[in-house]
Amino acid sequence: MSDKKVKRIGILTSGGDAPGMNAAVRAVVRSAVGFGMECVGIRRGWNGLVFSDFFPMNTDTVSHILASGGTILYTARSQEFLTPEGREKALATCRMLGLDAVVAIGGDGTFRGALELSRMGVTVVGIPATIDNDVGCSNYTIGFDTACNTAVECIDKLRDTMQSHERCSVVEVMGRHAGYLALYVGLSVGATAVLIPERNTDFDTDVVERIRQSRLMGNTHFMIVVAEGAGSAVEIGKRIHDEIGLDPRVTVLGHIQRGGAPTARDREMAARMGYNAVKALAEGKGNSIVCTREGGIVVTPIEEAMKQSKHLQMERYEVLEAMHATKR
Repeated sequence: MSDKKVKRIGILTSGGDAPGMNAAVRAVVRSAVGFGMECVGIRRGWNGLVFSDFFPMNTDTVSHILASGGTILYTARSQEFLTPEGREKALATCRMLGLDAVVAIGGDGTFRGALELSRMGVTVVGIPATIDNDVGCSNYTIGFDTACNTAVECIDKLRDTMQSHERCSVVEVMGRHAGYLALYVGLSVGATAVLIPERNTDFDTDVVERIRQSRLMGNTHFMIVVAEGAGSAVEIGKRIHDEIGLDPRVTVLGHIQRGGAPTARDREMAARMGYNAVKALAEGKGNSIVCTREGGIVVTPIEEAMKQSKHLQMERYEVLEAMHATKR
């Protein structure tokens, strides 16, 4: 715990954008003003610190951004910040601006950068925001709920046309290393099969046989949801065609999942996390990450937080398998 009073903070968003980032920025700025702190916006993530890309922020700056997707601070992945020279430039920017702390909003890559900066003597606080929900120290990350709802809406529309033409649809959602999004969405849309990187796929059992069983139950259309880290939807579609003669339609949702107005859950979580990030700084609890645990907010030291991991709840996969026995 630090006795130094925090008077001026920098705020940045880094890595892939997530709906609710703007809501988190707003919460940090408004909370900081309430605690008597000045705010400096850092554009384009860690690149902004390396290249001194900044502007002053106040309550007017964050007016009317609560419902906006994306991030008014922009975001980028910084190769320069990965180098010792780049981090020295970032440190020099912090000193030049007189920053007492930096609030970094993003995922694991963002927090690795924050950890490096903290080791150089800059106080940091991280706020988890990524649609993949794959930050190990936090049960929930800002943006996940909105991305799920976007994917569900798209798949529901696809199902309408698949049912009309009695076709198979293969939909690829984001999730390079984590299947949270794919499994949550797959269960929500009643998918015939869901492929995730955490589970080895037996194509005959997990895809072909499920399509066959679904057809025997009277279904004439089939929905396969694939996390991008579990394989290419295009290749999976080709295998389905080769093995059972169906002509699948492949849809890669891609970056559409990152856009759109954040849901109520993401706005509420962003407000709570943003406030608690500033509160932690006011109370001298810097060098930490604001996490969710069992519905509550906890502030975890960053060194400890970066060592933590979480596992996909395979109970959802069991539910999916049970639902497969029922005609949809």
